[in-house]
Order: sequence, then C-alpha cells, then structure tokens
Amino acid sequence: MSVVPRSGNVAVEPSLQDQAEPLLRSEMPELDSIRGVAILGVLLYHGLYWGLDLSKFSRLERAVLSCMWLGRLGVNLFFVLSGFLITGLLIDARNKPRYYSRFYIRRGLRILPAYSLTILILLVTRYAPLKFIVLSVLYLSNLTPLFGVAIAYPVLWSLAVEEHFYLLWPLAVRRWANGMLLLLLAFVILFSPASRLISFYLARSNGFVSYVCNDYTWNALDGLACGGVLAIFIRQLKPSRAVFQKALIVVFGTALTVWGIGIPFGIITRQEAVGAALQVTPWHLLFVALIGVCLLVGSSPQKRFVQVKSFQFLGEVSYGLYLYHLLIFALFDHFVRSTGISSTIDPIFMLLIRFLIVSAIAIPASLLSRRLFEDRFLNLKTRLAP
Repeated sequence: MSVVPRSGNVAVEPSLQDQAEPLLRSEMPELDSIRGVAILGVLLYHGLYWGLDLSKFSRLERAVLSCMWLGRLGVNLFFVLSGFLITGLLIDARNKPRYYSRFYIRRGLRILPAYSLTILILLVTRYAPLKFIVLSVLYLSNLTPLFGVAIAYPVLWSLAVEEHFYLLWPLAVRRWANGMLLLLLAFVILFSPASRLISFYLARSNGFVSYVCNDYTWNALDGLACGGVLAIFIRQLKPSRAVFQKALIVVFGTALTVWGIGIPFGIITRQEAVGAALQVTPWHLLFVALIGVCLLVGSSPQKRFVQVKSFQFLGEVSYGLYLYHLLIFALFDHFVRSTGISSTIDPIFMLLIRFLIVSAIAIPASLLSRRLFEDRFLNLKTRLAP
C-alpha cells in the first residue's frame, strides 16, 4: 500500500515543450484517481478472492471470483505510484535546506498516526501475536518469517517495504546525480526478478514453494524503481507530449512482449520459475504507462476522464482503508460464525453481502480517521516542516 503524499505536494516543474499544461503540476488529481483504483482492487481481492474455498461456488461464479485475484496487483500499483511521487519530491528538494528533516518529518506525520492506531488495535484485540506486533513496530512485518513468525496481519508487509525505501532512497537521491540514479534503478529492476527466482529455487529445494518470500524487501523493490525511472525521465529529459506518448507506447509494448514470450513458459503462475520471477514485471510496466497516460490526459482539456470524483474520494481515504479493512472483514466473519447465519444463505449471495457490508463500514470509518485523526497530524506539516 502506498502512503505517498497527495498530488498537491509535488513541486511545480517548468512547462514542457508543446503543451498547454505541464505534466507535473502543483495539483494532479488524476493521481488520486489512480490511488482510488488501487485501493478498490485491494478491497475486491480481499473481499471476493483471498482465503475463499472456490469449490463452494458454481463454475461461472468461480470464473468471476478468480478474476478478483487481479485486485492484489493494487499493491503493485501503489508501489509504482509511490516510487514516482517520492522520487520526484526528493529530486525537487535535493538542494533545499533541511532536506532530510523535512522529508522524514512529513513522512512521519503522514504514516505514523494511522499505523500506530492499527498496531494498537492489533495489540488490544490480540488479533496478532506479540512477536509480530513488536517486529511490525520496527517495520519488519514483511520479514517476520525470517524470525520464525508468520505475517499475522498481511497488509502491513507492503508498508514495511515502503519504509525501507523511504529510509535508503533519500540518501541516494541526495548523493548522486540523476544519471547515476537511473543506473541504480535499472539495477534494482533487473535484480528483483533474479532475487525472486533464487528465492523460488531455495523454497522448492525445501519441498514447498511459499509466496511469502516475495514480500521480502529485496524481492519487492522493482515496482518502486519503475516509478522512480518515470519521475527522473520527465524531469531529466523534459519530453514533448509527442515524445512522451511514444515512450509510453514503448513501455506498453514491452509489457505485452514480456507477456507474449512468458505465457508459454508459465509467467501466469508463481508455481513456475518464470512466473515466480517475472509475473509482476509486465504489470509494473503497464502501471508506468497508466500513470503516464493519466498525466497526459490530466494536463489536457480531457482531464475529466481521469479526474473521477469517486476514485479521488477513495484515493483520499486509501491509507486508512488499506490499514483497517481486513480488521473489519475479520469482525464480520466472527459475527457470522457466532450466529451461524451463513449456513442458511447461498454462498455467492453471502459473499456479496459480506463485501458490501464491510465496505459500507470500512469506507466511512476510513473517512472519519482521515478527517478527525490523521488530518490533525497532517496539518502540522506546514509548521514543523514547511
């Protein structure tokens, strides 16, 4: 899950050639729409696919529910968007005073309040074991299996990856020029699939292929790196709209090529070596192209097509919604088990009711968290780290 700054925090860039509005603006609502799409995908995945026994459903129902697997890629979309925005912010602030303190104070004010509340809820309700909670406080929730502790609250793994990125990436941006950063990002994009492949063979040598190794930071950085490349490309080359469109076509074509070559070799499933290494790679490229297209359209007279109010609203509450929604699903499931009402209702109808009720609770709860709790800390940004 991305906890990237809202689009209004991105520094204004000089106008690029041949366009009425620059791609990078002080307000980019289309990126909030993308954030809304990402969190909706995560909700659909956890509500209509994750942990389900599909044998209870008809063939048509299984086919539809299996498509909800794609929602898990919302996390990868968050990663690419986060890499794009954070890299851009750091580059724009590279030569300004209080570079490190401003960044970490603003990130802390955005991330820590809702995250700390979630950890407190997990502790009070005993939803997760104490060892997992302690490691999560240290932002090691994606690495808990290395300590013999299961990932008890799954959504925290992606936040740990992003925190590790926030810890190291500002140092690199401050130290190196954009050309060196591009080389570093290219290395990460190539290294991560290789690392996933090594993890796959190590796991298979133990007789069981576990997906948990894909949550390890070194196996999950290529999405963030792809977003970083896009941020530097726009700032460094300052392409015209026509050149930028052609670049996005190349990125999109590369994604299709990887799929075309990879499908016969098992890129669709992570139970095959090619899939374990490269399954998310074309999706990362596709998400780069998606962000680029949204920037193009969002800076054009047709901006209404990518600045969609409903998705922007979901984008606004996406951080809290990402943190809280699994707790509300668990609460609903506990209620259903204790009452036994699920045994009298058709499985697909019960599943849809579950998704709608949880969404109807989780979205307003996330809005209240944002307006009454998180915003109190966000308002401190201008005073503590202007």
